[in-house]
Amino acid sequence: MDVTDRLDRCVVLDEITDENWRAVADVAPSDDQRRFVAALGARYLLLSLRGGVWNSLAIRAGDVVVGHVMWAYDEEAGAHWIGGMIVDAAEQGRGVGRAAMRVLILRLAALASCQEIRLSYHPENAPAARLYAALGFTPTGDFEDEEVVAALGIPATAPVTGTGTAAP
Repeated sequence: MDVTDRLDRCVVLDEITDENWRAVADVAPSDDQRRFVAALGARYLLLSLRGGVWNSLAIRAGDVVVGHVMWAYDEEAGAHWIGGMIVDAAEQGRGVGRAAMRVLILRLAALASCQEIRLSYHPENAPAARLYAALGFTPTGDFEDEEVVAALGIPATAPVTGTGTAAP
């Protein structure tokens, strides 16, 4: 199933490679978002490389790297986490973030171990709260540091499409 942005570009998540890591590292959000996310994708790449927990992915719209997102699995809680999503300032407002989240949800839901997807966001980040609510995430009442934790349950019998990904 192809997921597209508002410009009808196919949005995909690519593994970080020798060819794309610099483009991901250079991704920068708009100035007003820097209090909610890292100033550059490089910070999240380093967390993935050095922290041993997070898995970084490049967000590509068409042929261009336009963002970064990372995910991890919390074995103790039995939940997959989404974190560190940045869409480059020049690409914002085009539906790239929504499309990337849909692709990642499909990807994680296809994993046999995936029963729940969690994420967190700053309570003052209203655009993030609206996006995540529209995708079906609901606040759990928990906080991670100062951030609201929201969760999306994945049905045990999530239907699988012909491409090997679960349907949302």
